[in-house]
Amino acid sequence: MRYLVLLRGNQPAEQPPAELMDAIMKLGEEATQAGAMLDNAGLAPSAMGARVELSGGSLDIVDGPFTESKEYISYALYQVKSKEEAVEWARRFMHLHQEHWPAWEGESLVLKVFGPEDFAPPA
Repeated sequence: MRYLVLLRGNQPAEQPPAELMDAIMKLGEEATQAGAMLDNAGLAPSAMGARVELSGGSLDIVDGPFTESKEYISYALYQVKSKEEAVEWARRFMHLHQEHWPAWEGESLVLKVFGPEDFAPPA
């Protein structure tokens, strides 16, 4: 099963502590060596993006930045055996923030990526 983990949080003015970045790199290496992490990257601020909306039959394109107080900061794509395993990787990632940057606040969204196994075979 594949799971997409999206990190959303406030963008503080200061840079993340070097210890946090080192710990994140080590966790990423561990997840990659375990065969769990397929891909990950940081995301640019919403000011550099756009939103494409369909509502009431109208298709609108809105350039960023968006008014949400929290920005999507990064993502990771995992190949795991269960939702619980994906949640554990996300928990470990968030724990690094708790340990090395206690003033930072955010959340990780753990979302299942549909695959062929999620759909009934054709009749």
